[in-house]
Amino acid sequence: MDRVIKKKKWTAKKLLTIGGVAALVLLLVASYYFTSGKSRLNVDTERITISEIKKGPFQVSIPVNGTVLPIKSIYLDAQEGGRVEEKYVEDGAIMKAGDPILRLSNTDLQLSMVSQETNVYNLLTQMQISRNAAQQNTVTKLNQMADVNSAYKEAERIYNLNKHLYEQKAIGLQEFKKAENDYNYQVERKKLTERILTQDSVSNAQQVAQAKQSYEGSENMLNVMRKKVGDLIVRAPVDGQLTSLDAEIGENKNKGGRLGQIDVLSGFKVRVDVDEHYLSRVYTGLMGDFSFADSTYKLKITKVYSALANGRFQVDMQFVGAIPKGIRRGQTLQIRLALSDETQAILLPRGGFFQQTGGNWIFKVSEDGKTAYKVDIQLGGQNPDFYEVLQGLKVGDKVVTSSYETYGTMQELVLKK
Repeated sequence: MDRVIKKKKWTAKKLLTIGGVAALVLLLVASYYFTSGKSRLNVDTERITISEIKKGPFQVSIPVNGTVLPIKSIYLDAQEGGRVEEKYVEDGAIMKAGDPILRLSNTDLQLSMVSQETNVYNLLTQMQISRNAAQQNTVTKLNQMADVNSAYKEAERIYNLNKHLYEQKAIGLQEFKKAENDYNYQVERKKLTERILTQDSVSNAQQVAQAKQSYEGSENMLNVMRKKVGDLIVRAPVDGQLTSLDAEIGENKNKGGRLGQIDVLSGFKVRVDVDEHYLSRVYTGLMGDFSFADSTYKLKITKVYSALANGRFQVDMQFVGAIPKGIRRGQTLQIRLALSDETQAILLPRGGFFQQTGGNWIFKVSEDGKTAYKVDIQLGGQNPDFYEVLQGLKVGDKVVTSSYETYGTMQELVLKK
């Protein structure tokens, strides 16, 4: 007897067919989802940095490196060339002004000084001889003047006497005329002798003055030579520390050659390298600060060196207020150099996103925190911590500030925890 077999409603073939159709539909839907509209990428929130936009004090600044230097360095150059004969101290010694550092020898210079000394002594001897001769000549002239005065007075006496006698008819005219002629002769002789004595005095004074001037000139030259010989002993010009001493016994040093330097230890300055891009914005008076031993210290630009080298220029900064204890010459400081005054601004924390976006756009997190999408932004100034937001974001917004290097051309990020 035949038995009726019931037909199964869900066969394996039917289930496989339905499953295949469903998978195809899902594939099509997924394909449409990921190939149409916005491209999306799943990201793990633990591997990215999400920052909040805030408002606060902002100052445009740049990070720069500075090297600590003495407040003043005085270079030691050889005033005269010579051979290094003796070193009194070594590099690094603490010096007082006038302390000897090293001694040079220069035979030619020393011989020149001896020759000049001989010349001065000869001039002095010659001047003394000339002075004695002038004095002797003056004495002779004075004796002659005394004789002339005596003869003049005698002629005057006889003339006056004969004149009186002639008027009394006691003597003849010839005797009177002879007395008158003798008197007139002695008058002219006296005038001439007085003139010669005056000229002689003037001439003697001029000779003495010229001899004195020549002697003083030679003596000044001798003093210069003595100073040049004295400069063969190199001395510290100020109190400080001797550094960079470059001299060895037996070595020849040329005139003007660098021997070392003296660092004044009364204070420090900081020599800073700045990118040439900021040359027009950096000037004396700008402030900077740095951290040292858990404290912050301030610096001020006191000098700008506009010369460029390898795309950078240098400035000198001095401490404002306290100087850090324990700071040393040659130490490197990381300084934040302010290029503007402090203002209130909308702040975007710095991050790796800037390398891919150039600051033109950023991924902004949605209000539900599940996605982040592109938004255009406009940034202003910057400092080592923040960018100044001009447009595109407001206080309270959250953005992805970590690197976008692996995001490619994605338009939206799906945030997964």
